[in-house]
Amino acid sequence: MRYYYSNSLIGFFADSPEHILGTIQGNTPFDIRPTETDAWTAQIEILKNSISVQEGEEGEIFFEYAIPRMGRRVDVVIVTRRIILVIEFKVGKREFQTQDIDQVWDYALDLKNFHETSHLPMLAPILVATEAPDQKEQDAFTVDLDQLIKPITTNANQLGALLGNLFSFAVENNVDTENWADGSYSPTPTIIEAAVALYNQHSVSEITSKAASARNLRETNRKISEVIRNARLNSEKAICFVTGVPGAGKTLVGLDIATNHLDEVKGTKSVFLSGNGPLVAILREALARDSVRRKKEIGERKRLGDARREAAAFIQPVHHYRDTYLKDTSAPFDNIAIFDEAQRAWDLEQTRSFLKRKRGLANFDKSEPEFLISCLERHQDWAVIICLVGGGQEIHRGEAGISEWIDALNRSFPHWKIYISDRLNDSEYSAGHALDRIERKENLNVSESLHLSVSMRSYRAENVSKLVKNLLDIEPVDAREELEKLNKRFPVVLTRNVEDAKRWLREKARGSERFGMVVSSNAYRLKPHAIDVRVQTDPVKWFLEGKEDVRSSYFLEDVATEFQVQGLELDWACVTWDADFRYTNVGWDGYSFVGTKWQRVLKEERKQYLINAYRVLLTRARQGMVVVVPRGDKNDDTRLPAFYDSTYQYLSRIGFSRLESA
Repeated sequence: MRYYYSNSLIGFFADSPEHILGTIQGNTPFDIRPTETDAWTAQIEILKNSISVQEGEEGEIFFEYAIPRMGRRVDVVIVTRRIILVIEFKVGKREFQTQDIDQVWDYALDLKNFHETSHLPMLAPILVATEAPDQKEQDAFTVDLDQLIKPITTNANQLGALLGNLFSFAVENNVDTENWADGSYSPTPTIIEAAVALYNQHSVSEITSKAASARNLRETNRKISEVIRNARLNSEKAICFVTGVPGAGKTLVGLDIATNHLDEVKGTKSVFLSGNGPLVAILREALARDSVRRKKEIGERKRLGDARREAAAFIQPVHHYRDTYLKDTSAPFDNIAIFDEAQRAWDLEQTRSFLKRKRGLANFDKSEPEFLISCLERHQDWAVIICLVGGGQEIHRGEAGISEWIDALNRSFPHWKIYISDRLNDSEYSAGHALDRIERKENLNVSESLHLSVSMRSYRAENVSKLVKNLLDIEPVDAREELEKLNKRFPVVLTRNVEDAKRWLREKARGSERFGMVVSSNAYRLKPHAIDVRVQTDPVKWFLEGKEDVRSSYFLEDVATEFQVQGLELDWACVTWDADFRYTNVGWDGYSFVGTKWQRVLKEERKQYLINAYRVLLTRARQGMVVVVPRGDKNDDTRLPAFYDSTYQYLSRIGFSRLESA
């Protein structure tokens, strides 16, 4: 349920503390510790002493209000006709810690961004450290453009005066207090948040955003579930190819299918596989940490090592899965295998080379897609493979693209039923002529339900991927149109100064909104800007650690490349351009830094990898992005201004707002 206790403020004052506490306890689904009872008792007493009935006659109060996207609950929300108060208590604490301030700020941001009836009203996050020293009295508050007040800190004694000042400060805006709690909640989680929520048995509908994206996900989920059901009932082998625009939720669909088919009693067992090593490592660690945290919150202890082993069974690197069944020739434990970013599976040459060098296997005769299908083929009854396919996402040499999956099916597994998205023939999915060879097969099924067309990555703007596609396709008129649509809610700015970009990120981010710098793995001449891509960044630390950790993205010291951020998101991103990718009047030119100078990339395949690398970098942000194109240095032959100026001018012509130095 959304909250454990609610009432009008008049009703709250009339209720006895014992009745309020009993209601909260009665609605709590887990065992209650004495410390929690003491905290609720203190909160009730403090609030009864801090709000006058006259100030809150039109108000409603809620204890333990759920924030599903974060998997947590706000201590208290008070809704009045003037203002919404989000209050987090730290009973017994004498100081205001940064993580506590960010916690209440995050709660307020979640409501402001994702709760329909909280979009417009003024909203104030308040941190109450009950035993903290008295604070300077506030009668003026800092309010952002979206009517969210910056976090306010107070103690138990001064809470009443603070609330009085807030009620006086806020302008009457006719908040519908009685129906506030019924407002629709439409969050847009990061893939890390989504994985945690799904792993804890939340449904996709609880954690997805607008109707369009939620409907799109439900339709795709329903279609895949239908394929799985038919395969199980009819003892068939089937494979699905799911396409989608960047950020549309392909990984989310895969995780949802995986968590929905972990039921051994019903005979459906699944595994989520990815060739994206950083994504696997980050999701595993996030799931493990959250599992430990949840147990701690209900008074139980769980070892982090045990939690990590559980998460490792659910999400696996595809290469680990491959190596397991090279040694073990029996059927896999799982009937359902979900391959994330299936277009990144290796071709025959790369697979053979790797297995010879690293595993001592000579003359291996299968590409990675063909071998992976052969593993599921070992099941005597049924099996389903779900391939999640990104467009323009191949960034490694030896990545076969989706055509090798189709060719392997055509060549070695003609009895498998094939379900493909109606968009798989789009050029960005690189299926090529492989589709021509299966289009007349009787066991081929084409479905529009297997394409995810609505980006979820940015709840502020769904069309970032369109801007980036037009930009990279050198269609400046279309790019400008997309940028004009975006700029109202999704700022995109341009600068030539890295320090200006860092300052912009820090000013824009609120609460624990994550920001960081991303660069191409070929950006070898950003070293004068203290950016060295040869220094290995730990993606787990970069994405999961907090503001106090120098290894985190927040410090803006370590940068992540396309290999570390693919499939993941930041709230605010800084993309720093280098001379490896240059705009010219006839197209994009790619360069590789060899020895002491840049060498032009001539092979189309390598050039495409470079284009895709920048596609990945430019589509990581959820809320806004700053692009840095350095000025170069006329005294450095590896960083001449001419290497950068044309790119900067191209982005300026498209309409990127210029960020002026402070």
